[in-house]
Amino acid sequence: MDHLTETKCFNSYKKGQVIFHEGNRPFGLFCVFDGKVKVSRTGSDGKEQIIRLAKQGDTLGYRSLIENSKYTASAVALDDTKACFIPASEFNHLIDSNVKVASDLMRMLAQVLGQTQDALVHLATKPVRERLAEALLLLKKTYGHDEGEEKFSIAISRDDLAAIVGTAKETVIRVLSDFKEEGIVSAQGSLITLLKPEKLVKISSLYD
Repeated sequence: MDHLTETKCFNSYKKGQVIFHEGNRPFGLFCVFDGKVKVSRTGSDGKEQIIRLAKQGDTLGYRSLIENSKYTASAVALDDTKACFIPASEFNHLIDSNVKVASDLMRMLAQVLGQTQDALVHLATKPVRERLAEALLLLKKTYGHDEGEEKFSIAISRDDLAAIVGTAKETVIRVLSDFKEEGIVSAQGSLITLLKPEKLVKISSLYD
């Protein structure tokens, strides 16, 4: 995406601010420069389901832009975030004129779709305890700075955590309390710290 550096502009988003809305038409491409973003859609029951977590360097909204269709999900800043915006006209020109960029985008789209499908399968087949363990490990994998770090901490609302797991907030609070009693995590307000990620790995793989 370095080819687009001359035409991109940067926008800042506060925690909880919407970057783009499900159902709207895309006007360009977004790339996360700094911060954390959730991509979610509204289920048939009216509840939010988080289908992707994005970090620095990740691209958002390209599927709808390529297909010239409405956004199938919304993107919201999980904390203060800066994202670059690339106008649709410039993006489409690059796709039409650069085979490598088009190929890279198709590969990225397939990868993200595969990750989404895997997540949905896990949500459908695992008990809540295993799903919460997997969600916490996913947060560590996505936003952790070092694979070897002993303790990973992240500020995330229980509503967002429930939307990742695919269950009620009250259920997440109860299972998270169990993890705290077992010494696997600590929690203070919205801040969750993984004390024993290796135990979360064992819990999350019980039904694999």
